[in-house]
Amino acid sequence: QVQLVESGGGLVQAGGSLRLSCAASGSTFSIDALAMAWYRQAPGKQRELVGRISRAGTTYYVDSVKGRFTISRDNAKNTVYLQMNSLKPEDTAVYYCSGVVTGYAYWGQGTQVTVSS
Repeated sequence: QVQLVESGGGLVQAGGSLRLSCAASGSTFSIDALAMAWYRQAPGKQRELVGRISRAGTTYYVDSVKGRFTISRDNAKNTVYLQMNSLKPEDTAVYYCSGVVTGYAYWGQGTQVTVSS
């Protein structure tokens, strides 16, 4: 089992920055065994991929956040980060981290990000 806990959400003005963290715990796998991703879900919309980072550190971002968001991982701290810069009101959503290992996806509980205009 792996437990993922997100933190760092909050209210920020447009153009501001936030850094989300996703801390992994559990006895079965450490975070270096997981391919990690960040998703978000805005009110009334489906959950969508924001970006992902492989075990080797290769990253991928969707076009809407490319150049503004950065995913990184610190395996020694069992933590993955989502640095969000130049935030826009349309970035408002609940942000979730997800980790995949052996074909199974683990999810955190989410953290709210609200960007005011």
